[in-house]
This record gives sequence, structure tokens and C-alpha cells, in this order.
Amino acid sequence: MDMAKGLLRGLAGAAVVSATLLALAGCQDDDGKTGANGAKDGRNPVIAPGKPGERARTLSPEQAARERPDDTPNAADQTYVRGMIEHHRQALTMSALAPDRASAEAVKGLAERIAAAQKPEIGAMEKWLARYPAPSGAAAGTGGGGGTGGTGGTGGHDHGAMPGMATEQQLKELADARGTDFDRLFLKLMTAHHEGALKMAGQALAGGNNVAVEEMATEVVATQTAEIHRMRALG
Repeated sequence: MDMAKGLLRGLAGAAVVSATLLALAGCQDDDGKTGANGAKDGRNPVIAPGKPGERARTLSPEQAARERPDDTPNAADQTYVRGMIEHHRQALTMSALAPDRASAEAVKGLAERIAAAQKPEIGAMEKWLARYPAPSGAAAGTGGGGGTGGTGGTGGHDHGAMPGMATEQQLKELADARGTDFDRLFLKLMTAHHEGALKMAGQALAGGNNVAVEEMATEVVATQTAEIHRMRALG
């Protein structure tokens, strides 16, 4: 699934969730009669499917809106998105070193794929933040969203809050390495980096509330799990 498309679907989370409430003009209930809130007053009724074994209900548009699940972003959603932007930026910094330093074409190709996937993911997450800015005074405690600027995620004291982030010393060693030494260190650091991203995604899936963030975290789990397997095979 394309992340940007996933975000667009997620940003319409209310529509995605309420899609299960099927708006049908002139619908009838199980007794074959037009629902009390149906088309007689010029408005379409909404049929809410029941749980397994339960009958569907006919709702007015107002009732359907009131029963629509609330996916307002919470602190876990904000923490994940801000932190993952920083996490992804460091991955791009590491991947950018590969073309001139790696010896194995497979490592170069892997770095290229990581960059190709994570650049648009950063863009999608930045769009999400623009739509759902953190409450005033809350951004500083989100574990990686502030204080580091756009330097590729390589500096600052927020790394301890984000699993898998390489240290300044490790990044320097990677930049200084060449050939097979670079390949080996890149695979080691990037594997740990991806494993950290999976932990962050798991936290978002467990504690978040927003549909778009759930989709983004699910995408990270899928793509980075596959890349971890690939890197372990190369190592």
C-alpha cells in the first residue's frame, strides 16, 4: 500500500469508519416498512449493520453521526508521528552514504529502496502533523519531534526516547567505513534501526486512536519487517 494514499484514506478516517453505515435511499426495515427516520422527510436513512447475530438498525443521519467512532489523535499518535519523522530522517542519512562507500550491489540497492520508501512516508507524516498539530506545549515531550531541526536526525538528546537510533559515534564510524566494512556496519546499524521502528509502531498501534496513524504504523511494520529479513540474509 502506498503510504501517501494510505494517509489520504486515513485523513478521511471518519468516512472510512462510517462507510460501514450504508446510506440507502428509501430503505426498508426487516418488516418491509419505511424506517421512521427514512425518506418520508426527504432525507436518506442510514442502515447500521448489527453485530453477528444482531439485526441491522435504521438511523437518521444525525444518529449515525453521533454513533460514528471518534478517531481524534491522542498523545500516542502525536508521539509516534513526530518520533518516526526523526527516525526516518536518520535512516535517509545512513542510506545516503551507501552509493559511494558500499561494495556490495545488494547493499546499495537496499539503501536505495529504503530511501525511496521513507522519503514519501516522511512527507505523509508531515502532512498529518499539519492537519493535526500538537496541543500548545505538548510537542516538546513527544520523543523526537523537536529540537533537532532538519539535520537528518543525527543530533540531539532525544535518541534515548527512540529505539534503534544510531549514536553520533556510530554514524561517524559508518561515514568513515569503506567497502565490506561499510556493508557490514550498515547492515548492523540499519537492522537495529528497523527493529526500533517496529517497537515504535507497536506502541502506536497499542495506544493510538487515529485511523491514519494506524495505517502508517501498519505500513512500517510490513515494509520494515521484510527489510529486516533481507538484511539478515545479506549479513
